[in-house]
Amino acid sequence: MDLKKRLILANAATVIIPGLITVLAALAVFYLYGQFAFTDKTVVNFQKLVQAELEVSQSIKSALEQKPEMLEDQNFQKHLQEQLASYRGEILIVKKEEVIFASREFNQIEIDKCLQAEDWHSSLNKRLTLADTTYTIRSVGLKFRDGAPGKAVILLPVEKAAVQMKMAAAALGLLFFVLYLATSVLISFHFSRSIIRPLSNLQNAAGEISRGNLDYEIAEEGDGEIQALCRKLEAMRIKLKESIHTQLKYEENRKMLISSISHDLKTPVTSIKGYVEGIFDGIANTPEKMDKYLKTIYVKAGQVDTMIDDLLLYAKLDLNQIPFQFEPTDIEKYIRECILEFEPELERRQIRISLQSGLGQSHVLPLDRERMRRVLMNILDNSCKYMDKEKGEIKILLRETYTGIIIELRDNGAGIGPQDLPYIFDRFYRSDSARSQGSGLGLAIAKQIVEGHNGRVWAVSNAGGGTSILISLGTGSPAAEEKRREGKKDEQE
Repeated sequence: MDLKKRLILANAATVIIPGLITVLAALAVFYLYGQFAFTDKTVVNFQKLVQAELEVSQSIKSALEQKPEMLEDQNFQKHLQEQLASYRGEILIVKKEEVIFASREFNQIEIDKCLQAEDWHSSLNKRLTLADTTYTIRSVGLKFRDGAPGKAVILLPVEKAAVQMKMAAAALGLLFFVLYLATSVLISFHFSRSIIRPLSNLQNAAGEISRGNLDYEIAEEGDGEIQALCRKLEAMRIKLKESIHTQLKYEENRKMLISSISHDLKTPVTSIKGYVEGIFDGIANTPEKMDKYLKTIYVKAGQVDTMIDDLLLYAKLDLNQIPFQFEPTDIEKYIRECILEFEPELERRQIRISLQSGLGQSHVLPLDRERMRRVLMNILDNSCKYMDKEKGEIKILLRETYTGIIIELRDNGAGIGPQDLPYIFDRFYRSDSARSQGSGLGLAIAKQIVEGHNGRVWAVSNAGGGTSILISLGTGSPAAEEKRREGKKDEQE
């Protein structure tokens, strides 16, 4: 449920529920009271009291209009007393704060109570208790024949039923107030489960995140708006965690880059420095030596440039900063093109390369042609480093599987020792026999690129000598499909 609707219903329930219970309680009280106490006689008595009050008031007003002197006439006073006697009512006539007539004997305290009743002219339902009897007070302003002011105070007994009804009304009012408080407490407690508790959990999560604990997951709970807030904050936490992870990874790569540069560049830079010093010292005193020294310096500088390029490329691949440009590619045709490109350099090293295809039909795969060419080049370069035969041979074999194809690059070189085989795709790892050659990132870069194609690369040692590097690529274009899904997701967002 939405938070807005829940708040409206809660506020309405806070008033409606106590109101309904109070109304039902009032109906029950009135019903029971009517059955056992509030009889027809009570109603008749109440009507008679009202009628007596009106009759006495009307008699006094008529006397004031016709003959004001009648107010002091004993017969008229006796008539008023008789009118009230049947209702157990009393009357006092006051002239200039002096009682000139009383229907019964009042002590001074009772007289003072009657005279001190506030606002005589509007006190229609004022009540006063005299001698264990509760009266309603009705005051009528008088003006005697000599012009003196006065008042007539009419006291009529209050029915017990009316008092009881007043007490019942007060009890019902108190009941409503108690129910209102109880309902408010119950609804607040209920809200603590659907609103306050999720907000408290969000507060705890924010505190954990602010302290650097990005593993504190934010669960979706509460009403719709709070769940949406939880989703947003959880997405923010994941993004922040990924960002920090990427930053830490970048820092690690940066440190490793600096360490690798300082280590791997030491040898070629030392060589360059030595040959330059030889030129300065006059050791290269012939044109042939000078040409040899300069060519060596050029080759070493090229090695330095290649090392730096490999380091930067791996760092970018590791941080997914290089996008792949996938194109539908006939894999067999593509491998043949690569062989034609690499063949001259391999022949110069006296290494023969060949292709053996076991594919029954053409297979079109989504490839980043430039990146995959770098994979093949790095693997072939690694094979050349370990080649210990005068006539080396590299075979590229293609075969089909249930889920895709496998490209195998098999050489007849020295092979890789079993202690080194599990680690040759780790960055900066080189076996002892190739410790001084390259940057140690060739196969690590190849692994990153193959995995960017949603493929897999691994190495095995051949029984007859040499090593095979195998690349498994799927025909369902998983990389392109993943890229398509990410693009569709971005469009929806």
